[in-house]
Amino acid sequence: MGRAFEYRRAAKEKRWGKMSKLFPKLGKAITMAAKEGGQDPATNAKLRTAIQNAKAENMPKDNIEAAIKRANQKDVASFTQVDYEGKGPHGVLVYVECATDNPTRTVANVKSYFNKAGGGVVPNGSLEFMFDRKSVFQLVKTDGMDPEELELELIDAGCEEIEVTDEHVFVYGDYTAFGTISSALEERGIEILKSNLERFPTTPVEFTEEQLADIEKMLDKIEDDDDIQQVFTNIA
Repeated sequence: MGRAFEYRRAAKEKRWGKMSKLFPKLGKAITMAAKEGGQDPATNAKLRTAIQNAKAENMPKDNIEAAIKRANQKDVASFTQVDYEGKGPHGVLVYVECATDNPTRTVANVKSYFNKAGGGVVPNGSLEFMFDRKSVFQLVKTDGMDPEELELELIDAGCEEIEVTDEHVFVYGDYTAFGTISSALEERGIEILKSNLERFPTTPVEFTEEQLADIEKMLDKIEDDDDIQQVFTNIA
């Protein structure tokens, strides 16, 4: 996935460095998964993934357990997953994934972030085709791991590409192959550090440092919103 992926990961780590904002988002994902498919990670793959991602970000065990138990509480709001698409400063394309108990509030907030940055929200479906949705698995790189051999073993499970960095191995596949790739890795006893569905731009665009500074200001405000779960752009 190259530079575009590296940029997004670095940008996300910079913005999500605030644990006060990150943990509530991870907790919400855990609660939603537990409410949807039950509180046993052994039988609820979505919950297992949410817990795995929370642990990778060093979310305390007590917070994770509290998020699971919260799914039982009668006063816990029912969250709806909604997506918004927009154009930001300098024509950057942005895809926003939300989990909200009040879509009216969320859409108003999202529109304000775009409008104040000189952009605007566009009708859903306008930009979706400009992003490829992929399953992404971040693995712990071990001495005995052969990425080329692993890629061959995972092809039948839906693996399309493997990327190797100094410390990690990233496995990519179509979004529909998330379950089969996850199962194949688990069957081989390979530790999954994080896993998620991500959107990659089909035509990444280069921006200057000055333009990126304007774009980052808007992205910071969007990702600070508790209803926002993930944000994707067409930045190269």
